[in-house]
Amino acid sequence: MDTSQFMSAISQIAEEKGISKEVILEVVEAALAAAYRKDFGQKEQIIVAKIDPETEKTRVFVVHQVVETVEDPIKEISLKDAKKIDKKAKIDGEIMEEVFPPAEYGRVAAQTAKQVILQRLREAERDIVFKEYKEKEGQLIPGTVQRIEGEVVMIDIGKTSGILFPSEQSKSDRYYSGQRFKVFVLEAQSSGKDPQVIVSRAHPEMIRKLFEMEVPEITSGSVEIKAIAREAGVRSKVAVISNQKSIDPVGSLVGRRGVRVQAVMAEIGEEKIDIVLWDEDPQQFIINALAPAKVDEVELDSGNRVAKIKVANDQLSLAIGRAGQNVRLASKLTGWQIEVDKEGMPPVEANPNEESVDVVEAETAETSPEENKKTNRAEPTDKEVVTPEVEPTKTSADPSIETKSESGDNVVEEDKPETPPEN
Repeated sequence: MDTSQFMSAISQIAEEKGISKEVILEVVEAALAAAYRKDFGQKEQIIVAKIDPETEKTRVFVVHQVVETVEDPIKEISLKDAKKIDKKAKIDGEIMEEVFPPAEYGRVAAQTAKQVILQRLREAERDIVFKEYKEKEGQLIPGTVQRIEGEVVMIDIGKTSGILFPSEQSKSDRYYSGQRFKVFVLEAQSSGKDPQVIVSRAHPEMIRKLFEMEVPEITSGSVEIKAIAREAGVRSKVAVISNQKSIDPVGSLVGRRGVRVQAVMAEIGEEKIDIVLWDEDPQQFIINALAPAKVDEVELDSGNRVAKIKVANDQLSLAIGRAGQNVRLASKLTGWQIEVDKEGMPPVEANPNEESVDVVEAETAETSPEENKKTNRAEPTDKEVVTPEVEPTKTSADPSIETKSESGDNVVEEDKPETPPEN
């Protein structure tokens, strides 16, 4: 192979591997140095090969350390001998002595050069992949489910595979091979043979990135997302603020007829999203965060960052939410420990640092009267239980035929056709 073919091959490899031509040249130089050491040099010698990309000329050098007294002739050279090679040589410096292969490289040297090239190319590809995804940390990228290994899902994200651990999976997701969706790049690690990219579908920042893709006001800086609280696959709360008085921040994220927020929800599955106004005043921010519940009063303990709120009886279930979800997300969103207080009952607490709280009252408040009858559970009221009134059900056009229902209300019975007498 002549030099022109040699340089063409280097250019082709660089294009196919996505590696710069300079890196390929360095790999080939290392391979030539290894081949020379194998056939003509000594194991402890420092061999350097140089390829001039303009003239396509290859040169090989032996590197010596300049010393006053030579103890290791393989690595060291005296100042007097160094001056013969380079007049600018100095003590403790290095001198490169050019050497010329006495013959063509043998089969073993060629095999050594091949192994060096393959190994260095793999290392170069690994470094490029690692740097590429290291720069993508905190970003959304498209991916395809490659395979499922137990509870771990392997995602094809292009040049490598992303790892989706169970802790980073959304509760509403159901994975299958070939499934396409976006993932949040959590971390890129270079340990092991290949770089590992850890991705997430449950990270709160995924909600921010999805809204940035759908809402141009966020990109322009007119609207800003101040805080996000998320329970992946179930519900999220997003606090927003407008930097321009003429722009409605909540409306910007919702979009006309909800098209923007629906596009975000379509990516994250069945997860619901609450968008609330951020406020500098902690009291108002807590009131906004507890929406759709209406809060009557907020008492703040700034030292312990505890907020006690009072709500009406009919707003209690909304404030707490199913299994304490609403108050828990509001607590995470605001950074305050929220205690929901109702007259005559102990307060229900939600700590922003806790993943879940056991709220029996919320479950009871959301249970229908029919379910209470089945489970022998009394409905929560302060004084008395009010039995819902059963309206009369009319099934016949004749109002004269009536009977009593179990609740005591009048219910019209349907006329039954007379059965003709048997002959």
